[in-house]
Amino acid sequence: MPRRAERKLSKRTIDALAVDERDAVFWDRDLPGFGVRVYPSGRQVYLVQTRGPKGSKRATLGRHGDLTPDQARKKAADAIDRIKRGEDPLPAEPQPEPTVADLAAHYMRAHVEVNCQPATVKDYRRSLDLHILPALGEMALASVERKHAADLHYRLRETPTRANAALKILSHMFALAPGWGFETGGRNPCRFVRGYRERKRERFLTRDEYRRLGDVLDEAEKGRMSVYTVAAIRVLMLTGCRRNEVLELKWDDVDRTTGELRIRHAKTGPRRVPLTPLVAEILDALPRVEGKPWVFPGRGADGRLVNINAPWQALCARAGLKDVRIHDLRHSYASRALALGESLTTIGGLLGHTKVRTTARYAHLARDTEIAASAKIGASIGAHVLHDGTEPA
Repeated sequence: MPRRAERKLSKRTIDALAVDERDAVFWDRDLPGFGVRVYPSGRQVYLVQTRGPKGSKRATLGRHGDLTPDQARKKAADAIDRIKRGEDPLPAEPQPEPTVADLAAHYMRAHVEVNCQPATVKDYRRSLDLHILPALGEMALASVERKHAADLHYRLRETPTRANAALKILSHMFALAPGWGFETGGRNPCRFVRGYRERKRERFLTRDEYRRLGDVLDEAEKGRMSVYTVAAIRVLMLTGCRRNEVLELKWDDVDRTTGELRIRHAKTGPRRVPLTPLVAEILDALPRVEGKPWVFPGRGADGRLVNINAPWQALCARAGLKDVRIHDLRHSYASRALALGESLTTIGGLLGHTKVRTTARYAHLARDTEIAASAKIGASIGAHVLHDGTEPA
């Protein structure tokens, strides 16, 4: 047990205290229970010890030097009072106020990674890492105001789509925060921050462009381009599927019995796509790689084709196609369906849309088809009633 000694603990007396081989506690003469432990190394630590309703308790207050004797004595008096009331000697350290980075980590773990497809998870993570967290990550949630959200949005104004995406993610985080116990000050800083108008890309392949692309695909298949890359692009053209929906296909997903392709990781959830005769013919011509389940195998770490942007750009250059993305094949599929008289409802089903407004972006194309049909019908009737000498169609 340490030796017990009492004296008036002041800076002078404490600085003069020393021990040889064993540590010792020197108690204050004026405040019972307040003392300083001195170690052979010279380290001196303030402590408090007294008895309360739950028995004797001791607590360390801090090092001499970090605390002055007066500061330590005041802290000791408070601790002694707490012990005698049956409480812990020292109040619990206040929890650090949660930050935007804390909420973002929980949001990704508890919501995005649970409910979203891998591609969406990747997009959300990129937006957080590149835009949201560098600007707001260290801020306490309750201190984030509308001006901070508006400033983040404004800094991304040159890329309206990215700006709106970042604002949407931040808003959703704050909307879900109270349900997870995060204190946000009772407000969503993104409220009333107006998103930028986005220019929707609408690039559709014409009949001539389809023919030119078909020609260069035939040439590429006979050349050095991978047969799997060529086949994947053809399937994208013939199904209107998203790129990853096709590239992630496994042979087990090709259901010959029902005549369908099972899309396991579609943007809006699992769905089925008709396995048309032309698509079946393309798949039948593909050699299977032993040990790989993928319809379109590749050299990547996961064993499948991952990125076909470079060969796509090369094909477009050969075909003389300007400003055509792989995703525009999906738009072109919808455009051709409308030209053939298919309804927006049918097209939405084929494309895997779950919301009518998503397919509604093609409504103006349907209107173009209606105008052309109206002109054709009107011309046919006009030949009968206007007597302009032409034969009715």
